[in-house]
Amino acid sequence: MLTGFMHLMSFLGSAAFYAPLLMIVYWCVSPRAGARIAVVLSLGSVLNTMLKLVFHAPRPYWTDPSVIGREPIDSFGMPSGHAQNSVVAWGMAAARVRRRPVWAGAAAVVVLIGASRVYLGVHSPGQVLAGWAIGAALLAAALVLEPLLVPWWARRPIGVQLALALAVSTGFLAGAQAALEALRDWTWPAAWERAIAAAGGGVHPLTLDECAAASGGLFGLLAGLSLLARRGWFRPADGWWRRPAALAAGLAGALAIYTLGLFLGTRPVPGFAVHALLGLWIAAGAPETFVRLRLAARPAGRPTGGATGGATGGATGGAGGITRAVTRAGGERAGQRP
Repeated sequence: MLTGFMHLMSFLGSAAFYAPLLMIVYWCVSPRAGARIAVVLSLGSVLNTMLKLVFHAPRPYWTDPSVIGREPIDSFGMPSGHAQNSVVAWGMAAARVRRRPVWAGAAAVVVLIGASRVYLGVHSPGQVLAGWAIGAALLAAALVLEPLLVPWWARRPIGVQLALALAVSTGFLAGAQAALEALRDWTWPAAWERAIAAAGGGVHPLTLDECAAASGGLFGLLAGLSLLARRGWFRPADGWWRRPAALAAGLAGALAIYTLGLFLGTRPVPGFAVHALLGLWIAAGAPETFVRLRLAARPAGRPTGGATGGATGGATGGAGGITRAVTRAGGERAGQRP
């Protein structure tokens, strides 16, 4: 029973939990809140995949026969992505509410997620602590730097915003490539291979595939939010059936792109391209489709030109690149759904 509970807590720190939840929040509940958390989580995901290659540290059950590996994982363990993501996601949610009971609940979830990774044998306490520290740094940077960074981004022309999005995402990819190059002559120790096989998994050659996919997703998300803001923000439409219909339409598009990825493969170039397309669809393509199908609406008085209008136009749904969509910890402005 304890193992089942720990698997559940581990799931609450995984991308399999955050991704669909954030799509629901972004498309159907609070677009700005969903976008803020999604951008920081996406940034953290790229950073985490790069750091795992940099440190190339084993997971506990690979090296310690006394540790039971309850998940067959062949990626490196330092730092813990679950621990890192939990601080960012639950911390940003708590910062938005700003109530002590919510902060206490978020802290409890973060601790339990970290403990679950140790219990399952897939991370050492040090790897969890490192994940928490990196997550806390990302969270603090998101909350503190937003008033400076986002308006600056908003004042750039749309072409510059797209170039910046590409530079940020490929910069992490270049770092991962350098780390992988340093591991050119590295081979899997036989003991690690046996431990992974005993847990029900198998080893694979070290590649850029995972980091390329994460980098593509980050680029697509940043670019999509910039393009969406240029067109004008959106809000979920009223009516009991419109939001489920919007969710179904959005998921259908995402499924189509995912299916395309199955045919193109997971190598770095197609992986980057497919996940960039997926990020673009989630951030901009789906909302635009919702508006055209009258499953969402644009707030009255939306800007008609450029990206600069949204830096101060929170009540209109704001253009301005990713203005207020990245990390703003405060409440929604007038004209936005809570």
